[in-house]
Amino acid sequence: MGNNSEKLVTLTITNFIHQVEIAKIILANNGIDSFIFDGNVTYTGLPSSEGYKLKVSNLDFENAKKILNEVNAEDN
Repeated sequence: MGNNSEKLVTLTITNFIHQVEIAKIILANNGIDSFIFDGNVTYTGLPSSEGYKLKVSNLDFENAKKILNEVNAEDN
C-alpha cells in the first residue's frame, strides 16, 4: 500500500473465522489482498464481541464486493 490515498476499509464482518478465511482465499485468487482483524477481544470495561473483520484497500473495495457477491449468488 504505497499510495497515500490508499487505506484499509472493512468489507465484511462475521462471527465465524471460516467465513472470512474463505473470503480471503477467494479474493487472493482474484488478485486482491485482504486482511483479517479479530474484533472478538475488545475491552471497554467489559468484553464485547465485534466479530472478525475482513478489510481490503479502498481502491479494491468495489471489485472485492462484486466478487464476493457473485460467489454468494452462485451458492444460492
